[in-house]
Amino acid sequence: MNVHHLELFFYVAKYEGITAAVRKMPYGIQQPAVSGQILQLEKELGVKLFNRRPFALTPEGERLYDFAYPFFSRLDEVEEQLKGEQSRHLRIAASASVLRNHLPDLLGELRAEMPGMKLTLLESEPTDVHNLLTNQKVDIAVTVLHGRLAEGLRYAELLKLPLAFHLPTSEKGKKFEELLEDDDWKKGKIGKLPLIGLPPHELLSKMMQEEFDSRNVDWPVTVEVSSLDTVIDYVGRGFGAGVGVAVPGDKLPKGVRSMSLPDFQPMVVGALWQGQLKPIAATFLERAKVRAAQLGALA
Repeated sequence: MNVHHLELFFYVAKYEGITAAVRKMPYGIQQPAVSGQILQLEKELGVKLFNRRPFALTPEGERLYDFAYPFFSRLDEVEEQLKGEQSRHLRIAASASVLRNHLPDLLGELRAEMPGMKLTLLESEPTDVHNLLTNQKVDIAVTVLHGRLAEGLRYAELLKLPLAFHLPTSEKGKKFEELLEDDDWKKGKIGKLPLIGLPPHELLSKMMQEEFDSRNVDWPVTVEVSSLDTVIDYVGRGFGAGVGVAVPGDKLPKGVRSMSLPDFQPMVVGALWQGQLKPIAATFLERAKVRAAQLGALA
């Protein structure tokens, strides 16, 4: 059975005639088209569904209308329910650090304005974001922007974070060059301290290595960890210097300081989404821009 034909029959039966149904249906269709498709439905079913003049459903038509009525009569109601639920549901993907340190205040403000708001917060890596967005698992992602974006994705730059070294406070160097010494073997420079960093496939590691290569610096990671929080922890425990980013407003633990690297290419953090943002996600984006501007002013 053709569902569209069934829908047309529902409106004809509800409004007791083809002419009245054409006037009152929620979309435009010509009367001859309705008549033709109803005839096709009757031919497919092998029964007459109603008498035309005067209009009256046949017993078979009554039975079919009773079947169709519960579904088609509630379409508007279900649509409104679904729209209402989705309009209050905000799904965000971001790194653990962003979820923990930068979104709670912002989302708290939104929730105060929208008491019925539902949140889904997914901890994600930059490599996960594309699939989460294209598979419609999230509405928006806050992530590192690097390289060419996949087709169909849109973005807004939020903040540029300088690359940085986290150092023990006992290290007195003020500039990157003061952390280096001559490499007699390779006629370049090497780091004075052991280097704590992320795995080589991580974007931060790649960016830092590119900067080292451009300056003829050989400074391999000798303590590899899985997160920037762990980098800072091991710096504080005296294992060496750690790679990181300078996030305005972040407080480092006792015994650790940060050296910003303004001559290095910064890490760009932004928002990514696909298609048209629904209103609650668009509001979140505008608030995120304000929050980012406030953080930038602290730098």
